[in-house]
Amino acid sequence: MISLAVINEFLGMPPNASADGYQVDHIIEFSHWFMGVLFVGWWAFFIFALWRFRQKRNPTASHEGVTSGISTHLEFAVILIDALLLVGFAIPLWAKRVNKIPDEKEAIVVHAVGQQFNWNFHLPGPDGVFGRRDIYLESNSNPLGIDSNDPNSRDDLVVLGELHVPINRDVIVDVSSKDVIHNFDIPAMRMAQDAIPGQVIPLWFKPIKTGTFEIVCGQLCGLGHYAMKGTVVVDTPADYQAWLKERAQLAGTPTAPPALQRPPGEAGPGSTPGSVPPPGAPKNQKPGGG
Repeated sequence: MISLAVINEFLGMPPNASADGYQVDHIIEFSHWFMGVLFVGWWAFFIFALWRFRQKRNPTASHEGVTSGISTHLEFAVILIDALLLVGFAIPLWAKRVNKIPDEKEAIVVHAVGQQFNWNFHLPGPDGVFGRRDIYLESNSNPLGIDSNDPNSRDDLVVLGELHVPINRDVIVDVSSKDVIHNFDIPAMRMAQDAIPGQVIPLWFKPIKTGTFEIVCGQLCGLGHYAMKGTVVVDTPADYQAWLKERAQLAGTPTAPPALQRPPGEAGPGSTPGSVPPPGAPKNQKPGGG
């Protein structure tokens, strides 16, 4: 497989940095070499056709076209080969990859939320439990709408653009979006997943190399799409623990960012109709009248 990998390097693919990435590399290598063979074959057929049907040999055009069944057999063979590649190789290999979900108890679980034009990362903290999120609590200081009243959110961490993970540990990233369709793509890990509003879709990888790797958005998501980048930093276990400690210290307190401050009289999340006094009502009037 070392000789096959030459074509991936020639095309500028970054070196693989995940335990399962070699499977993706092999199918890419096979596809590229197969397309290379087709490219040479079709060019050879094109040159043969120019020579075989040149004007000197065929001064008068034939209006009957092809009369033999060779072309029909060739077209059927091409369709059959494509179907075998898709049903026999691509779908089974991909199903094997996406159905092999790591155990969350042994993995690092992160929420990645895309927005125009950043990636927000939500980590559960030492307790391993994610705090509650509410879209009505989202603000510039609380981009994910973490509910500070939820005890599980007290130690949660929110990081913008840069995600740290430990080496040789399964990482599960639950991908979602706040606005439009994005795509969470880590080329070095050979992993990518669309971020769709209203859905949470997992992807996972196991980093096998320390270093800093680029995250890009693989979907055209707006005018700032070109700048929607982030980084995955793969640390040693000791460096990863140091980073977690540093992030907790930068947060200042173990609580989540403060909730959105609402103007006086504005209904908060979960309010029922009639809970806000109508304009001009006395300040001591109970909500809903009475």
